[in-house]
Amino acid sequence: MTDHTSRAAELLRDHRESIDRLDAILIYTLGERFKHTQAVGRLKAAHDLPPSDPERETQQIARLEDLAERADLDPAFAKKFLAFVIAEVIRHHEAHSKTDP
Repeated sequence: MTDHTSRAAELLRDHRESIDRLDAILIYTLGERFKHTQAVGRLKAAHDLPPSDPERETQQIARLEDLAERADLDPAFAKKFLAFVIAEVIRHHEAHSKTDP
């Protein structure tokens, strides 16, 4: 292995280690987020509130698009990601509203 190839392999390993750490952060962050949204779902169910809040969702999408632009991330990707997360949250809320008294 040449010095150039060896250096490239080292850089690749470093990038992959960073990616692995970031993936762990994302998973734990999503887990924490869903703990809170599930608590919101239980609260909504207990008070007979609708599982979705279109106004809040619109605000969140605009907020995330702005954050994405500032983070140099494709806002369209951020919007798709948030839409996926919101759909999962609503699914949880609907499940709570069907099972909670």
